[in-house]
Amino acid sequence: MPIITEIEDLKRLYKRRAPKMFYDYCESGSWTEQTFRENSSDFDRIRLRQKVAVDMEGRTTASQMIGRDVAMPVALAPVGMTGMQHADGEILAAKAAEKFGVPFTLSTMSICSIEDIAENTSAPFWFQLYVMRDAEFIANLVNRAKDANCDAMVLTLDLQLLGQRHKDLKNGLSAPPKLTPMVILDLMTKWRWGLQMLQTHRRTFRNIVGHAKSVDDISSLHSWTAQQFDLRLNWDTVKDYRKQWDRKLILKGILDAEDAKKALQVGADAIIVSNHGGRQLDGAMSSITMLPQIMDAVGDKIEVHLDSGIRSGQDVLKALALGAKGTYIGRAFIYGLGAMGQQGVSEALRVIHTELDTTMALCGEKDVKNLGKHNLLIPKDFSGDWQ
Repeated sequence: MPIITEIEDLKRLYKRRAPKMFYDYCESGSWTEQTFRENSSDFDRIRLRQKVAVDMEGRTTASQMIGRDVAMPVALAPVGMTGMQHADGEILAAKAAEKFGVPFTLSTMSICSIEDIAENTSAPFWFQLYVMRDAEFIANLVNRAKDANCDAMVLTLDLQLLGQRHKDLKNGLSAPPKLTPMVILDLMTKWRWGLQMLQTHRRTFRNIVGHAKSVDDISSLHSWTAQQFDLRLNWDTVKDYRKQWDRKLILKGILDAEDAKKALQVGADAIIVSNHGGRQLDGAMSSITMLPQIMDAVGDKIEVHLDSGIRSGQDVLKALALGAKGTYIGRAFIYGLGAMGQQGVSEALRVIHTELDTTMALCGEKDVKNLGKHNLLIPKDFSGDWQ
């Protein structure tokens, strides 16, 4: 096994082992990818305040996210098509998360189904829902999540229509991949991935196929999906989901203080400050730069989480010190999954935990819950001076 000391090590292995179309699906944003890039680079603008001669024995990164005990305030984010990055990818990631003691979030657009995760894990997991036009399918999907003992729903609000992702269009992204000459040539160099995929029957969107009306094969799935994302989604819709879901409700895709206040009004338990990893509105602000404004607006009234751009334990610490109660990693765990399966996800979590714990200590803190702005040096123009 190669020595893994940072997330970038896993990314290099992942790029060698995953088919190009799925690597590009993960490692890209919409349009010019400005927001995708700045999600990560804006973390670098925040510096850490070093403290010395502080007793560091008995440190802990244990915390809670929406009342759930976690080994560190980091959850695995919902990522579509995870089961195409590695055979049975969602199952393997959920197992790694359970073993480590952090939440796993399953995407609506997963390859492994809700039932697949429930059958292969014992810890409750979270389910991410896209609002779609087929009301009967969605009602059934919500009930399936309840039956699987999902203890939180993550309702995504920033994908009523897809932001254009050039690489996905050029690669002909699909699950399973269409065997064009270019794809076949690429797969010939990814034999490890191919052998793993041959050993599983999970190769398409199992939350949808066989559950939505008239969707029983790949061609019908594509036509159904293209028509389903609901342009009519509004705050009244969100209120309806709040009534239907009697467990924890997390609203994902909040990037504006006024929207954060509306999330509070509809009775959400938490919000995720997120721009969909830079995959939707290119030119939007990075999540980390918008976090301070959103904390000022609602931070003492609702639990605030953050995703988009986190690649290290130091990034996690910076988000927590700015007020977030939890964070999510998407690409960072996908790198591990594509590189080494379940072991790779465990390695990604280990790396982030080690970085978080060590950095916290060098900042003079023994408990992750005590992190605050006093641990940071923040540029005066960090959130910008915009009209």
